[in-house]
Amino acid sequence: MKKIYIAVLFVLAMPAIHAQTLFTFGSQSVSKEEFLKAYNKNKMPVADKEKALREYLDLYTKFKLKVKAAQEIHLDTLPQLKYDIQSFRGQVEDSYMYDEVGMTALVDEAFARSQKDLHVLHFYKEIDGKMAKEDTQRVYKAMNELYEELSKGASDYDELVDEIAAKYMKVKASDLGYITAFTVPYEYENIIYNLKLGQSSKPYRSKNGLHVFRVIDERKSMGKFKIAQILLAFPPDDNGDYFGTVRRKADSVYAKLMSGANFSEIAKLVSDDKLTYLTGGEMPEFGTGKFELPFEKEVIKLTKDGEISKPFFSKFGFHILKRIGNTPTPTDKSDVAYIFDIKQKINQDSRVNAAKDKFNKQIIKQIGFKRNAGVSNADLFKYADSISANPTPERTKIFPISTKVVYSFAKSSVRGSDWLNFVKEYKASGELYQGETNEMLFQKYINITALEYYKEHLEEYNADFKYQMQEFKEGNMLFEIMERNVWSKASNDAAGLQKTYDQNKTNYRWSASADILLFNCKDLKSAGEATEALKQGKDWKKLAEESNMNVQSDSGRYELNQISLPEGTATSLGTITSPAVNNTDGSASFIKILKLYPDNQPRTFEEAKGLVINDYQVVVEEKWVTELKKKYPVKMDEKVFQQLLK
Repeated sequence: MKKIYIAVLFVLAMPAIHAQTLFTFGSQSVSKEEFLKAYNKNKMPVADKEKALREYLDLYTKFKLKVKAAQEIHLDTLPQLKYDIQSFRGQVEDSYMYDEVGMTALVDEAFARSQKDLHVLHFYKEIDGKMAKEDTQRVYKAMNELYEELSKGASDYDELVDEIAAKYMKVKASDLGYITAFTVPYEYENIIYNLKLGQSSKPYRSKNGLHVFRVIDERKSMGKFKIAQILLAFPPDDNGDYFGTVRRKADSVYAKLMSGANFSEIAKLVSDDKLTYLTGGEMPEFGTGKFELPFEKEVIKLTKDGEISKPFFSKFGFHILKRIGNTPTPTDKSDVAYIFDIKQKINQDSRVNAAKDKFNKQIIKQIGFKRNAGVSNADLFKYADSISANPTPERTKIFPISTKVVYSFAKSSVRGSDWLNFVKEYKASGELYQGETNEMLFQKYINITALEYYKEHLEEYNADFKYQMQEFKEGNMLFEIMERNVWSKASNDAAGLQKTYDQNKTNYRWSASADILLFNCKDLKSAGEATEALKQGKDWKKLAEESNMNVQSDSGRYELNQISLPEGTATSLGTITSPAVNNTDGSASFIKILKLYPDNQPRTFEEAKGLVINDYQVVVEEKWVTELKKKYPVKMDEKVFQQLLK
């Protein structure tokens, strides 16, 4: 239950002003615009729009009721919540320090580029800062000739690179695969997306060398894929001896999957991908350029959800993929969630710097900057020189300009002493001070203080930031109020849990299951010795205790569909499976079946406790929400809701 609510926290938004009211709760109202902002943030394609909207409206209404309950007991004043909010502010505020017009241009550019993927070749030769002048000239000659040959139509790239190496020097050539917006550094992306199909770029000088790019193919964006994988890796020191063994294992696993075995459970038991096996092989959603081209090609071959690939080989081992889903790249700029995602990526990318530079010049007008004509630049600079010559705190306070306002913003002012302290500290820093004139320092100081003021009052100038801060604050309060009123309350109510179990015993049943011992051993040898010891009647706990950590063991009851047995292994009492070797670290595991149970046996209270807690939390929450609705009656305007369907 907790995971569900944590996920919900970040899709809820705050009210818009002077808008149509969609619903009220008690004396408070929620606008149509606020609801749509929340709904559109993470909306997914749906077959029945009205059903989806009504379901989300129910969720959003309950959210507002719970936050209201949290506000009434002042949860927002808790020290930890206040600290979390301030910490979150520090994490996100810089991402809002940008020029809106410049940002819009960057968003439009990234959106247009995201519509197609480009297959790119990259030719590169490094230039060392210590390289002799004549060697640098040879690099330029080599890369220019490479460009000219490509422009004439050269298509045997290996031969071309060899010719350049023989005539000048070796040039690195690599296949970048398909790229899209944000795949490569922005300076390279700009070059690549200004090329036509089959065209090569002129040599481009970066900090470290010369680059030539060539576009050899383009396609419509492949979107984002959700994939699960089973990886059967080779041992780190493998010299090819294990190739056949791993391939046969991959074929065996594939055969099981084709016979109906559960992909997720198989992945948990045999996959060597340490990042995904615990989640049934599910990988984070990814798009163009995330993985090498051969892997990407296998992904694209899967055209239907649920489709499973045949085993294929990469430098990591043998992969078996299952397609879970594919999200096409949106082609409409009105897709709020996609545009929001693009903005987030821009804020984390070097391309945002141009917009920020322009932004710094614009905010001076927004924040009400006023220069005090009564304090001249001549005085500011004269006393700046004086404080530099004798930088003591006492002297900073005695100059005629020290107490005078030099300039002001809407709600604060900067005095002469502030300026003098800045000069003193800046010039004392060998890392910062670069010999700037006082005039240059004064402009720098204005920019610094303006940015600081704007950042401190960001809610007043940026509605999106205000919404995000309020969203986070309410999310934290929601988590805290749910912990108090639902999660902890349900978990600690022994009588309520027992009652839930007693009333729903038929829901808590095992499918066909078994008591098993699980052994994880340091290597195949340790596993073989442990197997023999068990067959001779050795106690499994003593076996682990006396193994010097070479054998670890545990016991438990598992449903048979959770257990993946080696092919041909009988599911019978006393069975000890042959050890399965993990090719990544060389460890080996096996199980022993202690007892078998038929299908549909009841779970004891302790065996079902996790399920019971989840069910009881739902009961507790529904009761609490009912009480909140009585306290703050909810009324929806059906006419306004119908406008959402248009």
